[in-house]
Amino acid sequence: MKTITLGAIFISGLLVSFTGYTLDTTFGRLQQLRYTFEEHGD
Repeated sequence: MKTITLGAIFISGLLVSFTGYTLDTTFGRLQQLRYTFEEHGD
């Protein structure tokens, strides 16, 4: 029982971490990169 609980917590943590990383990549860093390209004005 203890192993199942720890496994579930571990998998949930991985899922939340992956989701957070994906959102950060999509709306965070890539948004900043697009902004710098728009500022360039070529």
